[in-house]
Amino acid sequence: MKRFLRKLLLFLFLSLPVVTLAQTTLLVVGDSLSAGYGVTTEVRWVNLLSQRLNSHCGPFQVINASVSGDTSQGGLSRLPALLSKHQPTLVIIELGGNDGLRGINSRAMHDNLLDMVKLSKQAGAAVLLLGVRLPANYGPEFTNAFHQVYYDVSEAESVPLVPFFLQGVALDMSLMQNDGIHPNDKAQPILKDNVWAGLRPLLKAVGYVKDTCLQP
Repeated sequence: MKRFLRKLLLFLFLSLPVVTLAQTTLLVVGDSLSAGYGVTTEVRWVNLLSQRLNSHCGPFQVINASVSGDTSQGGLSRLPALLSKHQPTLVIIELGGNDGLRGINSRAMHDNLLDMVKLSKQAGAAVLLLGVRLPANYGPEFTNAFHQVYYDVSEAESVPLVPFFLQGVALDMSLMQNDGIHPNDKAQPILKDNVWAGLRPLLKAVGYVKDTCLQP
């Protein structure tokens, strides 16, 4: 009888479904600043963010769908397929820098970013928007209109904004590559921290309330 009971218990144990922790997917859609142009793969800010999320918040899959040279129009054209494939809970949008550098009309950039936010929200994802700034030599009228786009999109769709993603990096040449445009390896932890400051409240909004997850 005891042998039968042991076999029965073993059978019931092996028949139980395997339970795994739910994995959260975060999708990053950006340009070379997020693709990690010229930067060692392991220290790119997206990789550093992935490490922090997985060590402090639980199972996270971070998809870096950033493409060097991409514009807001390019990101918008790629986004529907990315949303369908990955079904993210969170989306980080870091685009616009190449629009500005190419002198693309800020209204077109506004509409593209707005559509990206709307598509992401319609797919059930919470969105964080990362802003960039242009050099002063583009002229005050153009640069002011460019910078304002991020605030307008953020306000229109009530999504959080990191106004200047390169804060603490862009004006420090020791943190920039020789081209003066792309951050180097040493800058990546700072970029990760800049993003984290905007991402923390978003994580709380979607249900991550553990102290280890929400620490500064």
